Amino acid sequence: MKNKTVKYFIIKGISDLPELQVPVFFLVLLLYLITLGGNLTILLLVCRERQLHTPMYFFLGNLSVLDISSTTLTLHKSLTSFVTGDKIVSFVECMAHAYFFMALECTELLILGAMSYDRYVAVCDPLHYHMVMSYTVCFTLAAMCWVCGFVEVIPHTFILSNFTCYTSNVINHFFCDVLPLMTISCSDVSTLKLWIVTEGVFVSGLIPLSMTVIPYIFIILAILKIKTNHGRRKAFYTCSSHLTIVVLLYVTLYCLYLSPTSENTLGSHKIFSLFNTAAVPLLNPIIYSLKNKEVKSAMKKLLNLLCIKPKQFAYFNKKSINGM
Repeated sequence: MKNKTVKYFIIKGISDLPELQVPVFFLVLLLYLITLGGNLTILLLVCRERQLHTPMYFFLGNLSVLDISSTTLTLHKSLTSFVTGDKIVSFVECMAHAYFFMALECTELLILGAMSYDRYVAVCDPLHYHMVMSYTVCFTLAAMCWVCGFVEVIPHTFILSNFTCYTSNVINHFFCDVLPLMTISCSDVSTLKLWIVTEGVFVSGLIPLSMTVIPYIFIILAILKIKTNHGRRKAFYTCSSHLTIVVLLYVTLYCLYLSPTSENTLGSHKIFSLFNTAAVPLLNPIIYSLKNKEVKSAMKKLLNLLCIKPKQFAYFNKKSINGM
C-alpha cells in the first residue's frame, strides 16, 4: 500500500493476540454496558427528579450525553467486528469517526469549564446563585460549549482528510484516531502537527483548562476564608466530584496527545485511549452518585418505584384472590 491512496481502512482492534480476543471482548462489552447504564441512569434521574433540576445537574446531564456518544463511537467497531469479523471502515466513515471523537472531547472539556464556573458561583456567591445561574445562562453556556467544540476541530479533520497517501491501510488502533492515522501516512503531516500544537494545545486545551483552573483558584481562596472546619468541608465537598473528573480527564489526555507517538508507542496509546473512552465515562456516574446525597436520594426513589416490596405484593395478591 506504500505511496498509494486508500478507499478503506482496516481496524486492528485492541489486542492482536488470538488468545486474548474473547477476554478483551467481554471486558470491553462489560465496560460499555456499565458506562451506558450508568450514564442513562444519571440522565433519567436528572430529567425526572425535580430536586436535580439545578445548574450542576443540568451540566452533568450534558456530560452524560457526551460520555454515551463518545463511548459508543469508539467501542462499537471493536464489539461488532468481533461478532461479524468485519474490520473494514470506509475512508469517509473513518474521517467522520475522527471528527466526532475530537469534537466530543473538546465539548466535554468546555462543559467541565462551565461546571467550574457553576461551582465558583455556588461557593463564592451562594446568595445570588439561582439568579446568576439562571436557566437561560445555563442553556446559553451549554449551547456555546457544543457549538465551539464541533467547530474548532473542523480544520484538523480537513487537513487529515486531504492526506493523499498512506504506507498502509491498517490502523493499529480500535477506532479512527488522529495520531494512529498520522503514523501510517506518507503525506506531509507537519501542518497537522503544527495545528495540533498551536490550536489543539493552546486553544482547545488551554482555554478550557483556564476556564476550569481560574474559578478553582477563587474557590480555594474562598474556602480558606471560612473559619469553621465544617464549613470548609462542606464547601470542598461541593466541588470534589467535579474536580476528580477534571483531574482524571486532563491527565489521560496529556498522556495521549502530548507524549511522543510512533509505531512502537501505539500499544500504550491504545491503553490510554481505552481508559479515556471507557473508564473515565464509567467513573463519571459512579463518582457523582457516590459523592452526592441528592443523586443517592433520587436513586432510592427510582428503585422504590421500580421494585414491588414483598408486603405490597402479598397485599395485591390477597386482594385479587378475595376478588375472585
